[in-house]
Amino acid sequence: MKSMRKKQLSAADIAARTERVHAISSVVPLEQAPEQALQYYTHLTDVRLRSVLEPQWGIYIAESSKVVRRALDAGHQPLSFLMSEKWADDLADVLRAHPEVPAYVGPEQALEGVTGFHLHRGALAVMARPAPVPLEQLVAEAFRVAILEDIVDHTNVGAIFRSAAALNVDAVLVSPRCADPLYRRSIRVSMGTVFQVPWGRLTSWPDDLELLHSMGYETAALALHHDSLTLEELSSRRYPKLALIMGTEGHGLSARTLAAAKHTVMIPMSHGVDSLNVAAASAVAFWETRPR
Repeated sequence: MKSMRKKQLSAADIAARTERVHAISSVVPLEQAPEQALQYYTHLTDVRLRSVLEPQWGIYIAESSKVVRRALDAGHQPLSFLMSEKWADDLADVLRAHPEVPAYVGPEQALEGVTGFHLHRGALAVMARPAPVPLEQLVAEAFRVAILEDIVDHTNVGAIFRSAAALNVDAVLVSPRCADPLYRRSIRVSMGTVFQVPWGRLTSWPDDLELLHSMGYETAALALHHDSLTLEELSSRRYPKLALIMGTEGHGLSARTLAAAKHTVMIPMSHGVDSLNVAAASAVAFWETRPR
């Protein structure tokens, strides 16, 4: 079996990489970075703090070279980059394509001191949040919509977006108290697909369901009710416009939402299992209701 150990760079290779990186006009040594610019990268492990601050600042953090590239491919605007020389060399084409955007480059230990964790996924970027899209515009040409009510786990949100992208869901709507799809854990778990699926945050939930009904949508809430349709029964009806509503991990959907939805729907369970994790349930529901 061949060794899987990483190739060790020689001193000459490292020197050459350093020279290439610092020849890029936008590269700024980390020790010269303005304190105000670095504030966006501090306390990245404090979920509650970041969940409040990032929307207020109008930014989000893209983590890993792959996610940074996907964000840029989606047309999102970078405000700054933070990375080691290794990753600056790897992303040299990106940095050269955005000469007006500062790239703060430093040793890995110094980067960890700023962010609070080891940047083993490559690089970070501060990105400007896209402007919100009005609900009517977001769903005007959509046929299948997912609605997330108060799902607070960023991992679940990211996983749902990944399934939505893979299974051709046209748009995702999130309730006012739902976790931020642009929080870095959500983005990372979604593998950057959160940039590919149009989404928006609802402001009058669950009253917004009335707008969807007026636009011709059938709304189906995933809930274990005695009169719930099975997912197969719902799918067989071939509704031209369908919105699937999924609830929070602990208590499920609110009574107001269940009353406002046109249908409740369930995934039949076996072996005494009462329900699936919401991310797993979303994948099953998206697959079963896919256009045929």
